[in-house]
Amino acid sequence: MKHDNVIKILFIEDSVEDAELLINNLRNGGIAVRPARATSLDELQSSLDELVPDLVMLNPAIAGMNATDVARQLDASGRDLALLAVVDTLNDNIVADLFASGARGVLLRSRPDQVLAVVQREFESLSTRRQVRKLETSLRESDRRCDALLDSSRDAIAYVHEGMHVRVNQAYLETFGFENLDDILGLPILDLIASGQADEFKALLRGLSRGDKPPSHIDLQARRDDGNTFKARVEFAHATFENEPCLQIIFRQQAVDPALVAQLQRDPVTGLFNRARTLACIDEAVAAAAGGQDGQAVLLVEPDNWKDLVGSIGIGQADSLFAAIAAKVSDAIDEDDIVGVLGDHTLGIILSPRNDLEHAALTERLRAAVAESIFDAGTRSVTITLTVGGTLLAEKNAKTETVLDQAGTALRSAQNQGGNRSEIHDPSAREKADAEREQYWLDLVRQALDSDGLRLYHQQIISLQDASGEFYEILVRMRGPKGDVLPSYFLPVAERNGLLPAIDRWVLGHAIDALAHREKDGLTTTYFVKVTLQAIQEPDLLVWLQRRLETARLRRSTLVIEMPESKVLTSLRPVQEFVAGWRKAGGKFALEQFGSGLNSFQLLTHVEADFLKIDRSFMTDLPQHPENQKKIAEICKEGHASGKQTVAEWVEDAASTSLLFACGVDFVQGNFLQEPAKVLAEEYSAV
Repeated sequence: MKHDNVIKILFIEDSVEDAELLINNLRNGGIAVRPARATSLDELQSSLDELVPDLVMLNPAIAGMNATDVARQLDASGRDLALLAVVDTLNDNIVADLFASGARGVLLRSRPDQVLAVVQREFESLSTRRQVRKLETSLRESDRRCDALLDSSRDAIAYVHEGMHVRVNQAYLETFGFENLDDILGLPILDLIASGQADEFKALLRGLSRGDKPPSHIDLQARRDDGNTFKARVEFAHATFENEPCLQIIFRQQAVDPALVAQLQRDPVTGLFNRARTLACIDEAVAAAAGGQDGQAVLLVEPDNWKDLVGSIGIGQADSLFAAIAAKVSDAIDEDDIVGVLGDHTLGIILSPRNDLEHAALTERLRAAVAESIFDAGTRSVTITLTVGGTLLAEKNAKTETVLDQAGTALRSAQNQGGNRSEIHDPSAREKADAEREQYWLDLVRQALDSDGLRLYHQQIISLQDASGEFYEILVRMRGPKGDVLPSYFLPVAERNGLLPAIDRWVLGHAIDALAHREKDGLTTTYFVKVTLQAIQEPDLLVWLQRRLETARLRRSTLVIEMPESKVLTSLRPVQEFVAGWRKAGGKFALEQFGSGLNSFQLLTHVEADFLKIDRSFMTDLPQHPENQKKIAEICKEGHASGKQTVAEWVEDAASTSLLFACGVDFVQGNFLQEPAKVLAEEYSAV
């Protein structure tokens, strides 16, 4: 989890329970929250300084504070903050008064969906404003650099608005024989074109002013101030000057060799456009889509199983094989389409306007062209299949980064479905595509449950306090057509279709069997296993677990069931009953994401926990955030005082590990320390 994805919210509420309810609603909606609470104007100021919140959520009914005073204090802080009012009922007067006081939005407490939508909207608006400020700063810096480059350039460069010079560089003055900038500003550019070509040049300028695509260059006779002429190659580009649209025009007295320019834009291995030129073509297609052009598409193409293929033929043959694949792809597309290299084995294709059926037909044609071919790789002959992911271009996704993300997501999705297929994202047919993808993953999950297609992984949890035995977190993967699939792909589908309890029981049962196997080998092991709220709410889960533990006869090893703090809060009574029964049966319990609430330790008065797994958001760039170090130390101190042990997840580096030890953390976990590894099948087969 990156730091920028956590929304810091200051709640102005007199009730901790009401604030916690809002926090849980947001977290259940997928929003990571770093909260703080204030109940007076003095606390508001200290919270502003300490938390530096993104949003402020105010209960207008809180005593001693009103929306106007809060808005005034927020304005005085000089920070860009959004004030949101949370009310129990809505009427015209309440809404009008709150907006007049400075609120950006009004949230209805009884409608979590509306609360979630407004918070997401305001945070996106805040992020956009922050990004705009960064871009404005970058733009000013770019303008300064462009001015410096313009003045130092040896090319004669002018900016022309409505046919008049508005900016030229020194080389331009020297090329046309002017001494001072004032001599040329406001002068029509047609005065610098030989009379025989003035009408043609004027027609070109008229077309460019209507938004026509500029030609790559034109050759003409230019005229100096003294009347002499010279041959020039002229290049055009649309630009802005002082926020006004204009043309950038470059006069070159010696024509640039087109062959040299073309060579610099080519990939040396495939002969296609290189990455920079391919991205520029995507930028042009995106700009056309933003201007209303329909029917374009961007595709990403990768050979299937490339890593294994290179391993079998040798890395020395990889370039020639990829060049042969690229040639087949280039031959399979139409003349108006563009193909180039985007990665070491990734091709990018910009398809010219077509309808959806024609796009699909072309995609299948290029896949078939490669699949039906036999490629020579040294002394070997190989056959290859392709996976294609892409996205249609439209005004709503007319941004290069968005287009590449959508095409990349479609490519990875097609690869996870086994490869040798294509998937094209269509913004206008999103619901249908989502439904088809949902059904595909649902079928895979059901098949995995029916045929034992899940796999157990574990990640070591390392003791910083020399605890005896071994500690691991149990993770689950699903066998897919191309290898093990991460839970982020299939668990959301399982949750929406009520299959989480079945998955949880599979994981718990196999984890208990693995513990029994390790005990037979003389090992003392503790396994942490995540259990979902859906599984907890099944009345026979505890009985089933007790029966499995009795069968396994564990004496030294321990099973720790863990649940997120936010989920426990939303279903306190069933979790409380389950945990009490589970601990009575000899199991242990851990609270995940601990410390993310307003008063996390208050929860421990209702649910007894043996381990506190500190919220992972505190670990992001830990050495650079002393306030997070302080919070972790406080959690450890208070947790140890009540007999709890603490675990820090998602540890990113050695420096963070040292800081966590100094804070008093008992255990650490993260890919930096050890990546998840498979639990061998024989370890968790029935014993």
